[in-house]
Amino acid sequence: MSDDVLVQRFEEHRGHLRAVAFRMLGSASEADDAVQETWMRFARTDTAEVENLRGWLTTVASRVCLNLLRSRRSRREDELDRDHDTAAFPGEAPAPDPEAQAVMADSIGLALQVVLDSLNPAERVAFVLHDLFDVPFDRIAPVLDRTPEATRQLASRARRRVVQKQGRGGAPVADVPLQRAVVEAFLAAAREGRFDDLLEVLDPGIKVVADPAAVATGFAAREVIGAKQVAEIFNGNARAAIPVLVDGYVGAMWAPGGTPRAVLACTVEGGRITEIAIMNDPTTIAALDLADL
Repeated sequence: MSDDVLVQRFEEHRGHLRAVAFRMLGSASEADDAVQETWMRFARTDTAEVENLRGWLTTVASRVCLNLLRSRRSRREDELDRDHDTAAFPGEAPAPDPEAQAVMADSIGLALQVVLDSLNPAERVAFVLHDLFDVPFDRIAPVLDRTPEATRQLASRARRRVVQKQGRGGAPVADVPLQRAVVEAFLAAAREGRFDDLLEVLDPGIKVVADPAAVATGFAAREVIGAKQVAEIFNGNARAAIPVLVDGYVGAMWAPGGTPRAVLACTVEGGRITEIAIMNDPTTIAALDLADL
């Protein structure tokens, strides 16, 4: 395929890719860098058989953005970067002027950008792709090395944080001590077989989603909804589970010999657990950010 054809195919999607990258990164110059890196990967890959090039390019750009988010995770960006470098791939139009930059910034809103900056990289990618660009979870999951169910929970958590933080003028939402107290109460009640106490810490509409590896163990069905049904699953179980941070939120894991074998990602709202994702797949667990409390 000639260079001109490659450029033409890429240019058809460049605006979309830049919009995705800008919303993920909140930085115009980094968005340009991400699009340039996407171009370079596209240029050296045979995509003749790719049916949905827009989807393919979005996946590549999302992975590039995820890497950039992870690399800068330790530092906080106080404002949007409005500086632009001229990207090096063939055929790219000149960088937008400051007025165009302001329009782009307004399209996402500074308030939302501040909230997005508070999300961890995986949450941010899941939320932006699904809620802002309508990408289905089964396409987002490979970008994050998660199952669609785990990806759905990431987006759900991010969505709640966005709504809550905007509603509270940017006040922090995550309350690790409260989360820990609720999860520890849940684990204690589960271990000791205290059914009524389990019901007390489970939201009436709680949803449990298990990945295929967890379903294969026979511990839980793919999806279980309702406090009574969920309490029946855990009552008398979770004997060796310990509380840990799972992607920045309090959850639990079973790690015989120090190797995580099962992870519970819990969502706590209003002093009760509203959602649990059970993950037994080694690849999924390896991609989680697990930390001791």
